[in-house]
Amino acid sequence: MRFSPHEPHELHLPQPPRKPGKPRAPREPRKKFRVAAVAATTALAGALTALLLLLSGNGGASPHPVSVDEAERMALARFRAYEASPAEVMVRLPAAESGDGTITVRAVVDHHVHRAVGAYEIVDDTRTVQGLLAWDLEGIAVARPPTAAPGAEPGRTTAGPPAPDIVTSAAQAVRRAGTLKREEWTRRPYSTAPLDRALRLVVSVAADRPDNAALLARSGPLWLRDERLDGHGYGVFSGPSASASPVDDSTLTYWIDTDGNLRRVTSRMSPGHYATVDFVATRVRTGVPGAPWMKG
Repeated sequence: MRFSPHEPHELHLPQPPRKPGKPRAPREPRKKFRVAAVAATTALAGALTALLLLLSGNGGASPHPVSVDEAERMALARFRAYEASPAEVMVRLPAAESGDGTITVRAVVDHHVHRAVGAYEIVDDTRTVQGLLAWDLEGIAVARPPTAAPGAEPGRTTAGPPAPDIVTSAAQAVRRAGTLKREEWTRRPYSTAPLDRALRLVVSVAADRPDNAALLARSGPLWLRDERLDGHGYGVFSGPSASASPVDDSTLTYWIDTDGNLRRVTSRMSPGHYATVDFVATRVRTGVPGAPWMKG
């Protein structure tokens, strides 16, 4: 007989011979073995259930329209980002449509004035390009490298120790930008390039008041899953979608904690390629310098 973990199995033990005139003893061993088998089967089934829940995540829940509580959580996210600024952000996206190489921008954004300053780095198979940029709702300003003095040797700048033209962190970017004059920036409007779209998202994601949760819920956002980043739990939500299918979600996806704090936003640039904006730190002491936007 084959043992099945789903059914109790009776173990038949030989009984001692019964003496004449003595009543039959109760069959306790058989009962005890049946109880033990049932208990073992129940424990095994419970362990299998727990394992399945663990592997499926969140009890196997699939994407669904947001609940009232989830809508309120989403409604707070843009306002929480506004309250936390100036704050550090990091933007990452592919350097090309093919996905080869990466662009990384480490910046400080001030949502109160819709401005940001950051250091960018473009890395692909053939080059690494670094520099300083600033942007607002209207467009992007790129800092020009120091200019060589007339008659100076190639590669040498004007007399005196110049400020370093290569920056790699948000704090360095802010300090460097504070030393530049308005004419040392080259401004241009936004294009449809993925980097421009990602930068524009950074300065437009926040709002100075919470959204209307009821209107937001009716616009079609979805709860996708729960996820942990840096040891903290976040709900992952898609923005409003033109399609009723959970598979065809919004181009925007948000990571929001239970207090409504926004940790990450991703934007679909093209099929299979995304820009990721990480709000990697809360409020920072330094603000965004005004030189790139000063008139005159």
